[in-house]
This record gives sequence, C-alpha cells and structure tokens, in this order.
Amino acid sequence: MSALTPQSDMPTPTTDKITQAAMETIYLCKFRVSMDGEWLCLRELDDISLTPDPEPTHEDPNYLMANERMNLMNMAKLSIKGLIESALNLGRTLDSDYAPLQQFFVVMEHCLKHGLKGKKSFLGQNKSFWGPLELVEKLVPEAAEITASVKDLPGLKTPVGRGRAWLRLALMQKKLSEYMKALINRKDLLSEFYEPNALMMEEEGAIIAGLLVGLNVIDANFCMKGEDLDSQVGVIDFSMYLKDGNSTKGSEGDGQITAILDQKNYVEELNRHLSATVNNLQAKVDALEKSNTKLTEELAVANNRIITLQEEMERVKEESSYILESNRKVAKDRTADGQALTEARKQLKEETQLRLDVEKELEVQIGMRQEMELAMKMLEKDVCEKQDALVALRQQLDDLRALKHELSFKLQSSDMGVKQKSELNSRLEEKTNQMAATIKQLEQSEKDLVKQAKTLNSAANKLIQKHH
Repeated sequence: MSALTPQSDMPTPTTDKITQAAMETIYLCKFRVSMDGEWLCLRELDDISLTPDPEPTHEDPNYLMANERMNLMNMAKLSIKGLIESALNLGRTLDSDYAPLQQFFVVMEHCLKHGLKGKKSFLGQNKSFWGPLELVEKLVPEAAEITASVKDLPGLKTPVGRGRAWLRLALMQKKLSEYMKALINRKDLLSEFYEPNALMMEEEGAIIAGLLVGLNVIDANFCMKGEDLDSQVGVIDFSMYLKDGNSTKGSEGDGQITAILDQKNYVEELNRHLSATVNNLQAKVDALEKSNTKLTEELAVANNRIITLQEEMERVKEESSYILESNRKVAKDRTADGQALTEARKQLKEETQLRLDVEKELEVQIGMRQEMELAMKMLEKDVCEKQDALVALRQQLDDLRALKHELSFKLQSSDMGVKQKSELNSRLEEKTNQMAATIKQLEQSEKDLVKQAKTLNSAANKLIQKHH
C-alpha cells in the first residue's frame, strides 16, 4: 500500500504545486481501477512509465483519458456507497473529521480536476475547478447563496480552497446532485474550462451526478472557519476500499437503496411545498414593502431634519467653545476693554440660549418623529378600516342603484297610467260639459213649452168663456 499511496513523497503545498498536480495525474494513469463485488481491484499498467519521457509516447492519449475516467468513476462509486452505508450504520450527523467523508471530497476534487484546462502564469500552469463551480449560480438560482457564502469566508485565499468549501456547503444543503446535473447538462459552458475528453464532458460525469442523489439522506455539518482548505493535500487512500465488505449482503443493500430513493422522493415533495410557501410569503413581503415605502420616505425626511439640527447644534457648540476660548484670552489680557468683555459675555449668553433652543427643538423634532411613527401606524390601521368601510359603502351603492333603477321603471309605468287617466278625465269633462249644455237647452225648451201651455190655457179659457 505504500506504493499506492506515496504520501511521504508528495511535495508540500508550499514547495511545488505544479509537481503535485503532475504526480496526481501520473498516479491515476499508473493503475486501472475496477470493482469486483465490494472489492477494489488495482492492475498496474506496464506500458506506462512513471518517469517523464522526453520522446513522445506511443500510448493513445484518448485511451489514457478513458482509463482515468473509468478509474475515477469506480472510485466515486466505492466512495459514495461506502459513505452512505457507514453513515446509515452510524446514525448521526457527520462532521469534517469523518474519514469516509474526507475521502469522498478528495475523489470529487479529482473528478472536477480531470481534463481541466490550465491557465498559464509565471509559475507554470495553474488548474482550479472553482471556475466551473461558479457557473452553477447562473444555472440554478438557489446556488447563489452558497457562492456568496464561499466568497465571504475570510480564511480562503486560493480558488482550490473556495472550490472545496463550495462542495461542503452543497453537501450540507443536499443539493450537490442537482447542481452537478445542471452543470453537466451545459457542456457548451464547460467547454471553456475542460478538454473535450474530460470526465465532466463525457458519460461518466453524468453517472457520477446520478450517484450523488443517494447522498441526500446524509446529514452533514461543517465548520469551515477554522479549517485550512487551501493547503490540504488531496490524496486518495485506497486502503479504505481494499477491505472486505461482506458484513452487508446484497439484498440488504438493495433494500437500503430503495429506502434512500423513497426518502429522496419525500424530501423533493417537501421541498416543492416549502418553495410554494416561500413564494406566497415573498409576495406578502413585497406588498408590505410597497405599503411602507411612503412611511420610509417620511421617516427619511424627519431623519434629515434631525441630522440638520444636530449639525447646527455641533456648529453652535464649536462657536460656543471658540467664544469661551476667546473670553479666556480676554480675561488673561489685562489691557482688554471691559465693554468688549461685556459684549462677549452677552454674545456667549445669546449663543448659549441659542444652543438650548436648538436642543429643545431637537427634542421636539425627536418627539414629533415618534409621534409621526405612532400616527403612521394608526393611519395605516385607519386606512384598513376605511377600506373595509369603502367596500361596504360600494356594496350599498350598488344596491341603491339597483333600487333606483327599479323605482324609475315603476315611476315610468305610473306616469303612463296617470297620463291615460288625465286623458280620460278630459274626455269625461268634455262629455259633462256637453251634457250640461244639453240640459240647459232642455230646461229652456221646457220653459218655452210651459209658457206655450200657459198661453194655450189662457186662450182655451177665453174660448170657453166665449161659448158660455
């Protein structure tokens, strides 16, 4: 195992980081990593030399890169599987001192560094996987919080340290798989950082992102303020995976994977409900912010007034101190005129009175500000009550409009009836007048008939008298 993990031969971070990166690459190419059940099998590649060869090698570079991708994928499988099983058996929150968790981050770091394009500097090529991880916040808005937290950590000075901190925060948030999937799906953006045959650009990267889903059942807690992430040496310890893992059987492993997937689905559903709740609360917060904008502006005006009064008070204090100093000099100077001293004292008294007035005005302004805040709260409450009353009045207005429409319809109908009755009355009056005129004519004709009858009677009497 000393040949597999040459930790004593690895240079320190303060000596030569470029040689360390080259040794890690050769370290991955020297062996072929495969899995036989729960065993880790390492086969040495005899046709690859560990010493740098000035002549170009006859080995196909694509074959070497494919071998490295396969090795990293198998190591990731073993690391994730071992971490899940040990965490479930342990049954507690994991911290940064947990060895399987440390090895998992080392493997993930190797996966993210594979095929990374180097940026040239005066020391050589500098490879960092922090650049691709910064893209995640553009693809998934939820990752912006993690990126901001990493940038705010005071102890991180190198891009490698920021990348390691980002991986730990993403695991604590249980979104590492989601972020990696979103990053791998945008190969057009990754091509700026990775070679075409890098792990993140090939199918092995998508497989590793799918395996990371199982880590959502793990609870991890890291304190990165006191941890030196910049100078850690990322060396894979194969001894953890060369042990026999017959303690758990295949059927139990399948049952655990099923339980993990069920828990994952439950957590995703819970996250969706929480997201909906957060959106509703955000809408309410936006409405409250809009309603309080006017109050904030008025408070800002009051604060500006208070600041102005404070500046004026400071100016009065400076003038008073200057006058006091002048008075002291005048008192020391025996040749000073008494009248000037009297005037200075009078001016000092006036300035002191002015200062007192300014302080009183400042207290009044502060009291007015407090009263204004209280009045704003009462006004807001009154506005709410008036809005409710306005809604009720609007409802009553709608009811009155409907009643008015109904009454106008009835009034129109009654007006038509009155008009018909008035026409009928006029006709009856005409007929009555006609009948009265006819009655008068009849009465006159009756009087004429009575006169004629009387005349006939008198004539008849006269005739009778003549016959006798």
